[in-house]
Amino acid sequence: MSNIVKIVMCLGLVAVASACAKKQEEVVYADPAPLTVEPTYTGKYK
Repeated sequence: MSNIVKIVMCLGLVAVASACAKKQEEVVYADPAPLTVEPTYTGKYK
């Protein structure tokens, strides 16, 4: 085989291997919502 054919076959093998590789999941950290105190019933109208 000529060198060009070998190079093309190697590049094709690398492309197939990278396409079939297991994808790593992206981890996203989200800040939790701030806690709020619920209003308490005082028995009076404001």
